[in-house]
Amino acid sequence: MSEQQPETLKPLKTWSHLAGNRRRPSEYEIVSTNLHYHMNNPDQPWELDADIHMSRWYKKYRNQSPLKCNDWDQFRDPDQIIYRTYNLLQDGQETYVSGLFDQFSDRGHDELLDTEWVVFLSKAYTPARYLHHTLQLGSAYIHQMAPASTITNCATYQTADSLRWLSHTAYRTTELSQTHTDVGFGVSEREIWEKDPMWQGFRELMEKALVTWDWAEAFTVINLVAKPAIEESTLNQLGDAARAHGDTLLGLLTQAQLRDAERHRRWSTALVALALQTEGNNQVIQTWIDKWMPLAERGIDAYCEALPSGQEAAGKAKAAVKQFQVSLGLA
Repeated sequence: MSEQQPETLKPLKTWSHLAGNRRRPSEYEIVSTNLHYHMNNPDQPWELDADIHMSRWYKKYRNQSPLKCNDWDQFRDPDQIIYRTYNLLQDGQETYVSGLFDQFSDRGHDELLDTEWVVFLSKAYTPARYLHHTLQLGSAYIHQMAPASTITNCATYQTADSLRWLSHTAYRTTELSQTHTDVGFGVSEREIWEKDPMWQGFRELMEKALVTWDWAEAFTVINLVAKPAIEESTLNQLGDAARAHGDTLLGLLTQAQLRDAERHRRWSTALVALALQTEGNNQVIQTWIDKWMPLAERGIDAYCEALPSGQEAAGKAKAAVKQFQVSLGLA
């Protein structure tokens, strides 16, 4: 009687979840997809006791989210950014920004600014480092709670971009404080952020957004509502005002930051497109947008109406946010 020999398995040429593809997987697919082992067992995230606080948190605010999808791992970043390419991309961006700082410093840019505009910057620009930090925190929460590694990666790079924006603002705050020593740069920003009417709309919006625990609602309020409202106001409209007042440096800096914002909107749009393939998600997302937009519009009004162009700037910012939301295809 002969013993049956076990079947010899052919070695896989790539990871098993990519083996079914009829083409060679890209570097992006190899290093980015299907990495969240804590999605393997919905009842026991992280392979820990199902009743510990962390497990209950993930089950409630991620697994039981009203936004449903059979396979979130289908999501792909339209730009296919990975850690290596992100560093290459943003090294170039930081080289550009550093070059701006050096060139305008050599030209004595800050000494040439109008005094009234400099005082306005202490109110409308340098306190923004607090706002950028709230965006950083919001993106970090999406990173932590996202149900797919490809989503987590996009949120991670978005978090890093918010930190870069914060760092740029802090750098400019120090530069301005050295040239204009009696305006309060580097000293008064926290009080302005917490008390000046110009900032209170966005401050309320972000404080409430940062205690929104459902991962998908957090994504909606941060990426589809708050970030577009903030970017259109504190980057686009402030940048236009800066150029009109001879502050070419701030105009160029906001333009550079908007390149990051465009990439954030691309991946957000792609994620919404995936979600809309599941029946009922359209209404879920639209309900959340309708819930948060009144706060965002109050933030736009409070900030933009303090800009030189006032209500015109607010109207442009709100129209741009609406245009982005319409482009998502929710209607």
